[in-house]
Amino acid sequence: MSIFLTLVVKLIPFYLFILLGFLAGKLLHAQKETVASLLIYMITPVIVFHGVLTTKLTFGTLSIPVIIWLIGVLMCLSVYRVSKLFWHDSTRNILAYTAGTGNFGYFGLPVAVTIFGEQVTGLVVLCVLGIIFFENTLGFFITARGRHTVKESLIRVITLPSIYTFLLALILNVLGVRFGQTYTDTVTLFRGAYTLLGMMLIGMGLSGVVKLEFDWKFIFFSHFVKFVVWPAVVLSIILLDGALFHIFSTQIYKVMMLMSVVPMAANTVAFATQLRVQPEKASVAVLSSTLFALIYIPLVVGVFLTS
Repeated sequence: MSIFLTLVVKLIPFYLFILLGFLAGKLLHAQKETVASLLIYMITPVIVFHGVLTTKLTFGTLSIPVIIWLIGVLMCLSVYRVSKLFWHDSTRNILAYTAGTGNFGYFGLPVAVTIFGEQVTGLVVLCVLGIIFFENTLGFFITARGRHTVKESLIRVITLPSIYTFLLALILNVLGVRFGQTYTDTVTLFRGAYTLLGMMLIGMGLSGVVKLEFDWKFIFFSHFVKFVVWPAVVLSIILLDGALFHIFSTQIYKVMMLMSVVPMAANTVAFATQLRVQPEKASVAVLSSTLFALIYIPLVVGVFLTS
């Protein structure tokens, strides 16, 4: 019980950021569209670049983002096919997007460091890279298809800078290029902005909702995939690796399990806002999953990840 309460207390600041975002939207009329654009086109590419540049490139490390990306693709395509039985509008697109991703960066990164310490930062960034690559490829494409043609969606995907910063950092890493302390200090500032603005965006998205109309079917599907199916798939991978392949360490297992139970991605609000695909519905679902995570994550960590 003491571990559970300690973790709950440590998570509270992240929820205060959401409240600040709500107040900024309501009282200061802060534009969530501007924040969404900053995150997608300016701040996230820096996080991707630094994560790839500073990661030791081995088969084991490179397989982490690949596995996370593959899980995201599997979830997204599966939900996209199944959801056509229940929705025939752009709800289907945003639901498929939410199924393939999670709040690995804005929420998962600081929470993992809080729980496990700074030594897991690199491992979390690898998971984040997999999710970012999913979001900026199939995830963005599926979401954009809610309002755009295939050609228009592909054009939007290839204009996302995170893809190119990933490739650039990969090349520089292979060449052994490193930068000085000024660069490191600057990236630290970007990382802080990444977490703060990402969490505030959830609140800003809610501030623009005139009337909260809960789509319980949407909330149930999105939460079931995020909090039940995702950890079940990751646990299966961990058990398979432990029994046969022995690629990952215990620390990697813990990080992957934690990432599998983080709430829905705040970028759900960012992309839904950018592409005008059910942004109000996305905001409510993201908030409810984030509130649920306040209890769910400490419970999972206390039961499974403290040994």
